[in-house]
Formats: sequence, structure tokens, C-alpha cells
Amino acid sequence: MADDAERRTGKDSGAKSGHDKDRETIIHNRLRDGTLKIYELEKELSPIDAIRVRRGFIEQETGATLKNIGIFSIDVERVVKRNCENMIGTVQVPLGVAGPVLVNGGYATGNYWLPLATTEGALVASVNRGCSAITKAGGAEARILHDGMTRAPVFAADSIIHAAQVGDWVKVHRDELKAAAESTTSHGKLTDIVTFVAGTSVFVRLEFDTKDAMGMNMVTIASAKVADMIAQGTGVRLIALSGNMCTDKKPAAINGIMGRGRSVVAGVALSHRLIKEVFKTDAKTLFEVNYRKNLVGSARAGSMGFNAHAVNVVAAMFIACGQDAAHAIDGSTCITTVDFTDTGVYVAVTLPSLPVGTVGGGTGIDTQQECLKLLGVAGSGRPPGTNAKKLAEIIGAGVLAGELSLLGALAAQHLARAHQQLGRG
Repeated sequence: MADDAERRTGKDSGAKSGHDKDRETIIHNRLRDGTLKIYELEKELSPIDAIRVRRGFIEQETGATLKNIGIFSIDVERVVKRNCENMIGTVQVPLGVAGPVLVNGGYATGNYWLPLATTEGALVASVNRGCSAITKAGGAEARILHDGMTRAPVFAADSIIHAAQVGDWVKVHRDELKAAAESTTSHGKLTDIVTFVAGTSVFVRLEFDTKDAMGMNMVTIASAKVADMIAQGTGVRLIALSGNMCTDKKPAAINGIMGRGRSVVAGVALSHRLIKEVFKTDAKTLFEVNYRKNLVGSARAGSMGFNAHAVNVVAAMFIACGQDAAHAIDGSTCITTVDFTDTGVYVAVTLPSLPVGTVGGGTGIDTQQECLKLLGVAGSGRPPGTNAKKLAEIIGAGVLAGELSLLGALAAQHLARAHQQLGRG
């Protein structure tokens, strides 16, 4: 048997006994002939052994050697139950830090080292430069503008008259719907209900305060209860618990307008001297790059986002901090603005949709938990909800740092040179 350290890293303990080899051979044969399903291994083996045997089977089936995938430090007991099915190991993503960056937020106040999980060379260095500029300028201001996770069931009505009646019924019975939703969770609170009609399709967009959880599981369960009440009360047919008006894991104008998750804004005032010293350019050029690239260029392209590369930082911090990586796409709807001031410029980023949490999901995985602890936001805040808002403000400051650095590099015509110097093709 492997000792605790070996079992935790996923490494084999060494030479297997003849009995162990025979058992693995029998299991592999059962997997091959279909009498045992690959997802059933945890029923017969401990999680760490199931991972090892499954990986060995995949190696035999594909001819690939998966030695490095089988080396990891996370405790898989929790992961195989909550985060990943058919686990065979882990994929390691390089983790860098940028900063410290000074944040003057409503929830995040102080200096923070930003954990960035990425394989894109130059990203961490770029964000680091932006962090330096922000801190020299006295810190990034950051505020939460809105907070609410959404789910929007879609119903089929008999006619447009019926569809309109559903909207009226929802308004009249709002309190009952709220009570029903909140009966499913000890943390979530239903904060808004908005009905949309398209022909005979009725979409009911439900918004919840999910405290420190990102909250998709919470709001889905609560929304199912509400949807059932609406169907029974109005006679409409529930077609799907998610009707894409939520909107989840897709860039959408509704999220940009109404917000989803944590809506955060971060900004910093840069002096003429600081712009020249750090970015080797001037306020006028910085303004023009943002105007012609981020605003005019994005509009001409029909983009839903008006930024340089905001999602780069969002994705890197999401992966590092155990967020749902697919939600990083919401970062692409960021709007970056540059305003002239008497002393230089004021640069701001507005992120209307940042679905983040500090409890649940991937936040409990050992390595991701350490990144959250690095930021001082692991677990539930006091009062509940403050840690998730703090994380959102920190990410907002990180996005601001990334935008500043790239705008500066473009303004100074340094982008290609920077990538060449860092050996990035």
C-alpha cells in the first residue's frame, strides 16, 4: 500500500504484488468487455486506486503514456464526488503572480498578489507592469455595482394573450414565488423577477443573492421550484429550466445591460509623468489607442466587448482560484474607458458580469483553495457575501492592470518587441 504522501500525490507505491496486478488485469478486461463501466470504478476501489486503474486502462487503450497526468497533490476524495467524473489525473497549468497591486475597494482594501494560471507567455509580465503603475498611482478604486445570479426558465403558452397573462400572474404572485424559491436554500435570496415574451414563448428571468457562492446550483434548484409553481398557476408548459435568457456561459447583451454574478468597476488616475515613466507614451496616445481600438474597432467588428484583452486576466484568475472556467467568457464583455483629466487620464474597466464565488465548486480543491487564501478570500465572508465581492473587486483591479499594460504597449509600439524578448512565438 502507498503511504499517505504517495496516495495524495497519485504516485504508484512501487512494484505491485502479483495479486494487485492480477486484480488490475481482471478489472481492465471487465472494462474492455463492458461488464464494468469506466464510471463504476469508485464503487469497487478507493478514489485514488480508481484513478490509477482508470488511467492505466486508458493508457492501454490509446497507447499513450500518461505518467505526468498521474502526478498531483490534490486530495481526490472530494474532487471525484463534486468536481470531476471518470478522473484519471490532473493537467497542471503554470501559475505565476503579478503585483502587489494596491486596491481601494468597497470590500478589497490593501495590497494583493494576483495568482494567474496561464500558458500564455508575457501575460503575467504584462499584468505585473500594470500592477506597478496602479500602485504608484495610489491604487485602483473598485466598487461592486450589482450582485445577482440568474436562471431563466422558458415556458410555452397557448397564445400571445396567454403569454401576457403569465407575466401578469408572476407580478401578482411575486411574494409566493419568492417564498418558494427561498425554501430550497438556507443562503440564497430571490431579489428580482423579470418576464420576457417572444410570441408564445415566455421567459422568466429569476435573480438571486447567492452570498459567497457563485450560485448556479443554488439558483437552478430554486428556479425549478418557482417554474413548477408558475406552470401550475398559469397552465403554461415548462419547456426548459434554462431558456438562455439567463444568460449562462455565452456572451450576451442582457448580461452586459442587467448584470449577472458580480458587476464590478475599477479605475485609476494616471499622471502625465507616470504614463511616460511606466508606459513610455503620453496621455493623448493612450486615449487614442483605446478610442480607435477598444471602442471604434470593437463597434465596427460587432463585438459585445470593448476592451483590449480583459478575458485574459479573468480566465487566468478563474483557473487559479477554482472558478468555473467557462464563465470566463463573461469577462469578454468588459468595457475599457480612458478619460482626459487635468493631470493625465482616468482609466476604468467595467465588468458587468463576473460570476465568482469563494465557496463551492472548484474553490475547495487544495491548490485553488491556496490561491484564494493568498488573496484572503477563502471560504465564507463575514457577513456572508463579502468574500465573493472582495474577489470580484480584486479581479477587476487585475483586469485594469492588464488593460493598462497592453494599451501602453500598443501606444508605445512595444507589443511585438515584448513578445520577442520573452521568446513567445
